[in-house]
Amino acid sequence: MRILVVALVALVLGASPALAQQDLGPDYVQTRFGPMGPAGRDLLQKVALAGLWEGPAGRMGLEKSANPLVREAGRHLVEGHADLDRRTVELARTLDVPLPTRPNEAQQGWLDEMEAAPARSQAFDRVFANRLRAAHGVVYKFLATVRTGTRNTAIRDYTKVCMDTVLDHMTVLEATGMVDFADTEAIPLALVAQPSSVAPTPSLAPRTVISTQRREQDGLPDGLLGLGVVVAAVAGIWWWSRGRSSRRMHP
Repeated sequence: MRILVVALVALVLGASPALAQQDLGPDYVQTRFGPMGPAGRDLLQKVALAGLWEGPAGRMGLEKSANPLVREAGRHLVEGHADLDRRTVELARTLDVPLPTRPNEAQQGWLDEMEAAPARSQAFDRVFANRLRAAHGVVYKFLATVRTGTRNTAIRDYTKVCMDTVLDHMTVLEATGMVDFADTEAIPLALVAQPSSVAPTPSLAPRTVISTQRREQDGLPDGLLGLGVVVAAVAGIWWWSRGRSSRRMHP
């Protein structure tokens, strides 16, 4: 039993580097929230990019539309993206992810199209509702994919907030009565969320991202904890067996 315990302890200590990298590819890093991979970084950049044009579009809805339903949709866009922008910058700093700094070419084109439409006109209301509803529908599918696959708890919680916000925006845009649902699938994700530029997000706190080669400071990997439980169980059996042997020798 002593030999078995010693062997299991050696197995735990020797396996810890492999466990830290279990199922992780070269593009992943381990964080205190779990593995962080390309999908998580892509998510932060795409949501930041959405705010760079959807926030200004919401303000145009408030300023240029005479339709109270369009104005209400604009208000939701402004408030929703102000909250998402704050959350995105905070999490990007924590995970050291660079963010886009301006809308991409397609997004700037949609803003220009809204700007060119006459104020207080149905032409503006239609452009506003249809461009934004189509973009939100595409992004919602992307968010669902990331939410389903991520093992990072911070990204998972953040994605839930994003999905709630995007669903709210789709709902108020549809409520305007201006959405042409035959056209909502026309915008590819690459146009909606392909950054035109990214810049490092200023770090206001020490980085929490750590290499997969290092142990996390605030906990052990799940596999390592599992092996520790096995060792504890074996040790318990050994002590129990030792007690039984002693009782047999000294009735």
